[in-house]
Amino acid sequence: QLQLVESGGGLVQPGGSLRLSCAASGFILNYYAIGWFRQAPGKEREGVSCITSSGGTTNYGDSVKGRFTISRDNAKNTVYLQMNSLKPEDTAVYYCAAVKVLSSFGQTRCIMTGLGPGYWGQGTQVTVSS
Repeated sequence: QLQLVESGGGLVQPGGSLRLSCAASGFILNYYAIGWFRQAPGKEREGVSCITSSGGTTNYGDSVKGRFTISRDNAKNTVYLQMNSLKPEDTAVYYCAAVKVLSSFGQTRCIMTGLGPGYWGQGTQVTVSS
């Protein structure tokens, strides 16, 4: 059974930074593309970023481009989301999940669509407020 555990959330002032971690247990994270998603109260879940299993390709949502950076350390079985220049509208519960990939013309890219219900973490709260 896959288990993903998010950590690193908290309260931060606007303009501040946080680094979220997504750790895997019970399986080897290296085999999966991983994505970060968020859901704010009353809003639909939004894809934030994803990274392929090798770490060679990343993808970002328009609202976080230039501010967030996704990375992974396969030796530590962990994916990270570095969040800089945080804004109040970044407030949400952040989830990591194994995501789908598309391959064409010899290139593989991740898409921000989860593999299914069993491939999600429980989430970590990020609150950006003064």
